[in-house]
Amino acid sequence: MLKIGLTGGIGTGKTTLAKIFEKLGIPVYYADDRAKEIMQTDPGIVRQIKALLGDDAYRGKRLNTEYIAGIVFNDKDKLSKLEAIVHPAVRKDFLDWVAWQDAKCVVVENAILHKSGMDKLVDFIIVVIAGDKIRMERLKKRDGKSEKALKKIINNQKTERKLLKNNVFFIENDGDINILFNKASKLLMKLKKKC
Repeated sequence: MLKIGLTGGIGTGKTTLAKIFEKLGIPVYYADDRAKEIMQTDPGIVRQIKALLGDDAYRGKRLNTEYIAGIVFNDKDKLSKLEAIVHPAVRKDFLDWVAWQDAKCVVVENAILHKSGMDKLVDFIIVVIAGDKIRMERLKKRDGKSEKALKKIINNQKTERKLLKNNVFFIENDGDINILFNKASKLLMKLKKKC
């Protein structure tokens, strides 16, 4: 089975491209969504997160994402410890999910593919890129956050190109959905031929 990693910074259009792959019949694993689900439903993970960040990390059984972000975006040590709890659980969940798929090709959408270690679980990587101005416009519309807050998130998620090795493909997303669909279809055919 061909495993494709799909990554890129916030506001580049990863999710849009992931939805296009789904329309093309490719199962997609949304790592961020699954991470949140695991962080809310796995009792061992919940216990570890509360021990690290306190009981306020949850509102009832739901993640208190604003509280967590307020801590980890300002404390790199706590961010590293949180990642050490969550990333291995998400990698295992992804491999379990892959085992249940009967498709010839799957995609994992993950903004921090390299940082999470999921880059080692895929055959190819697609990096979605977009200009900063386009990204900022998309994010302001979608999230309603201040430019300062958005820049902080973008800087925290920078794709480190020096980490990118072979089998990496870039797709520029200028906002035209038809062009993006055509680029995705062509790249998918190219990747399937390499297997």
